[in-house]
Amino acid sequence: MKAQERLLSLCMIVKNEEATIARCLKSARAAVDEMIVVDTGSTDRTPQMCAAAGAKVLHFPWQNNFAEARNHGLKEASGRWVLWLDADETLQVEDCARLRDALRTSEETVMLVELINYYGAQPPDPYRAHKLLHHRLLRNGLGLRFKGRIHEQLDFGEVMPGDIRVGEAEVRVHHFGYMDEAVTGKQKHLRNMALLRGEKERRNDDPWIDFHLAGELYRVGDYRSAFEQVNAAMRGFLSLGQIPPSLLYKLKYASLLESGSWRSVWPAIERAIELYPDYVDLHFYCGIVQLARGDSAAALAAFETCLRLGEGYSVHLTTAGAGSFLAEYYIGLCHEHSGESDAARRAYIRALDGYPQLEEALARLESGERSSTDGGGAGCRKPIFRT
Repeated sequence: MKAQERLLSLCMIVKNEEATIARCLKSARAAVDEMIVVDTGSTDRTPQMCAAAGAKVLHFPWQNNFAEARNHGLKEASGRWVLWLDADETLQVEDCARLRDALRTSEETVMLVELINYYGAQPPDPYRAHKLLHHRLLRNGLGLRFKGRIHEQLDFGEVMPGDIRVGEAEVRVHHFGYMDEAVTGKQKHLRNMALLRGEKERRNDDPWIDFHLAGELYRVGDYRSAFEQVNAAMRGFLSLGQIPPSLLYKLKYASLLESGSWRSVWPAIERAIELYPDYVDLHFYCGIVQLARGDSAAALAAFETCLRLGEGYSVHLTTAGAGSFLAEYYIGLCHEHSGESDAARRAYIRALDGYPQLEEALARLESGERSSTDGGGAGCRKPIFRT
């Protein structure tokens, strides 16, 4: 295919990804016209596997900078559009044709896709995931590049603000890097922490660095430190005259709940909800805290709001179930707390209609135990609290 006919280029950076790279490339093959893979020093079979799959492999020495490696690949892209993926991700195969159709007629600068981040044990479960719209498609030839040594972001510096148009593509990308087997690998965490701390020494005025540090601390279970770090990020945004993005509030209150400090969540979370009234996860956390406080009426109102908001495409990082089966489960707990056993049973059945493997709802139906016997805080148990 001639370069001028290419619609879409896949660009990736990899290092020692032989366990996942074939799956990733196979998933995107029908959507793209060329695959460009920047290898930053693999010692396994990753480069050979990429070449065998039809990718153009570029060797680029690792400089402790993800953006530099990604930009090296962008220089070689000849498609009108660029899709960027990581090796621990896959493109939904059924969306490939829809993606190409959308790009042929799109006038946007950047296109967002639905990024589905799985967590927990194998196998990946769509009911154990977070969803977020994320920029993964960018128009080539406009000077768009990446910035940031780690958790790199698009840099619009060479594009006039009036020329930036953002659209949404009905395309799903699945990310498996937050699942238990990946997170428990300490080497990746230590590498990320070292890069982020080095970046903070170099660019202390970027609150996103504090946020990503908080995220790393949260993933390894250091919830107290995560809370302190995300607060630093929020202060950084406020010092710039900006309202902290919604996902900072999610991480802040998730850290408090995971550390058992639910009393510190309310009423502060009400102010966050005023800023982001359409963020289902904030209402969900608020309901958990109200139930733990023993205010089943306020908790019920919060979870009913979750159901009204739902879990459609969202600019917020959304937990699967927060606007559906998990909210129904907690509605059941609220009714139990109020002595309304029939209403509780109906809510648990609705929760199981949404997720038949929800063990907590099954246990409630089978035992008939009332939340009043465990202090009204049963809903805060670790297995059901999903952040």
